[in-house]
Amino acid sequence: MECHHYDAMRCRSCSLLELPRARQLEDKEQHARSLVPATTWLPSVAGPDDGFRNKAKMVVGGSSSEPTLGILDRSSAGVDLRDCRLHSPGLADALEVVAAFITLAGLSPYDVALRRGELKHVLLTESPDSELMLRLVVRSTADEARIRKHLPWLLEALPALRVMSLNIQPAHAAVLEGEREIVLTEQASLPMRLAGLELALRPQSFFQTNTLVAEALYAQARDWVGAIDPGTVWDLYCGVGGFALACMAPGRPTPRRVTGVEVSVEAVAAASASAPPGVTFVSADATDWALAQPGPPDLVVVNPPRRGIGPALAGWLEESGVEHVVYSSCNAQSLAEDLAAMPSLRPLEARVLDMFPHTSHYELMVLLARGDDSGQVHPAFGT
Repeated sequence: MECHHYDAMRCRSCSLLELPRARQLEDKEQHARSLVPATTWLPSVAGPDDGFRNKAKMVVGGSSSEPTLGILDRSSAGVDLRDCRLHSPGLADALEVVAAFITLAGLSPYDVALRRGELKHVLLTESPDSELMLRLVVRSTADEARIRKHLPWLLEALPALRVMSLNIQPAHAAVLEGEREIVLTEQASLPMRLAGLELALRPQSFFQTNTLVAEALYAQARDWVGAIDPGTVWDLYCGVGGFALACMAPGRPTPRRVTGVEVSVEAVAAASASAPPGVTFVSADATDWALAQPGPPDLVVVNPPRRGIGPALAGWLEESGVEHVVYSSCNAQSLAEDLAAMPSLRPLEARVLDMFPHTSHYELMVLLARGDDSGQVHPAFGT
């Protein structure tokens, strides 16, 4: 993929851009294999080179009459990246309208050096149905009335916009968003329909940035869970419930009961809105919740942040007697550290999913099965 921003040294986020995509994927596979001793490696999943991002996280710079949406350079001046080729075409088109809205509403970009101005970030998400959610991260509610006044213009200029909100982030710090969210539209969640699932994404909920690879992620979990056919499943760090709901998708054997656990109240509210019978979502710290339960389920799904699940949860899984764990990781190094803390759970199958092309980051899914003292895994997965 060619990028004039990369060539001009304006943005170097795609640090592997000069490597052919096939080499990028090969290096990621080798890195994953060096850290995870899986018995079987499934073929890697690689989506397109460009146009794959369903979310744009843009720092706002410049002025209200000439805003920049992108990043800040070393002098804190705005670098406009509205034409970034990683974004889906729908995002690229919508960002042009958002820039025009900033000018129309007279919103002042936050000046990091001078510590003045209001608008800090534009966060824009596109669903698989090409519908949009727009979040404006602002320093205060000073411009709320002005934004509401011009919202009808924005809804007419951007017919795909379903959800719009203001996120209040008053601190002068490199923090993407704050805790307070003000929803400005009647609709408060964005339907995300993929892989036979319908998830509800609320403004402060997490969702994978690569829709095609996210579909493969959920499909892989569904295949593994369906083959094992557990009675009970926990989905820890469940987000908006993608893995929990994938476990209950038709076409494969489904568990009797699935419990999703997520610390974000917003994400749990979104997940609960699409939960079928047999699926329950709880807002709690995943480790604290698991350790407080009287006993383990038949299978646990974990999808932690980059730091991994940590010693406490890994230790509990090791001692719990749970037979299978599906571990979805965005950091193979922390995954390897967690595996070392639960040696009775052996990596049976693994798969690299290239969620983040042109960077060294990738998603790694591993199916773990409990082994006996001889090192043989139990036969529940047909091994």
